[in-house]
Amino acid sequence: MDTIDSIEALEALYDAAVPAALTKVATHITPLYREWIEASRFTILSTVGPEGTDASPRGDDGPVVRIADAKTLHLADWRGNNRLDSLRNIVRDPRVSLMFMIPGCTNVVRVNGNAVLTADPALTVTFEKEGKRPKTVIVTTVDELYFQCAKAIMRSKLWAADSQDVRVPTAGQFIKEMSAGFDAAAYDSGYPEYAKERMW
Repeated sequence: MDTIDSIEALEALYDAAVPAALTKVATHITPLYREWIEASRFTILSTVGPEGTDASPRGDDGPVVRIADAKTLHLADWRGNNRLDSLRNIVRDPRVSLMFMIPGCTNVVRVNGNAVLTADPALTVTFEKEGKRPKTVIVTTVDELYFQCAKAIMRSKLWAADSQDVRVPTAGQFIKEMSAGFDAAAYDSGYPEYAKERMW
């Protein structure tokens, strides 16, 4: 297999970028980008560290991030599996990307920037829900943001009703594949309530 090993070779295969793809980029959160981000309850957080890259789904029952100002986003780190992959990466390499998605919308909004973690009680308490608060908050400084063309979501029919009834492995089956003797059925039967209990 031949591989592409230079920018020149890569660019020779493609046409020039569509002008609007370059002019759509903002360096701060504009009113319209604010409107989109505040409507999003789900984002994918991408980080990089010594062990490689990581992409982590993040969601909330309201806006998934809080806009502190035109250059700053706050993302609460709610309870999860405690692997801390994304958080370890941020501590060692601040570069992050966020991809905001909204069900039914074919566009997405992407944010690139740098992040730090804080456990400052003055901030974590502002996210408190049902008596619980996140242990940390990811504070992202926005370098650039832009909407992504709708073609990928349209091509995949991501939100189409006829694409929702897909049979895929369960969480328990994934664990059993890696841990012989694991009771996948028992795990899966209790998983929805387990996840709900750990939501915050």
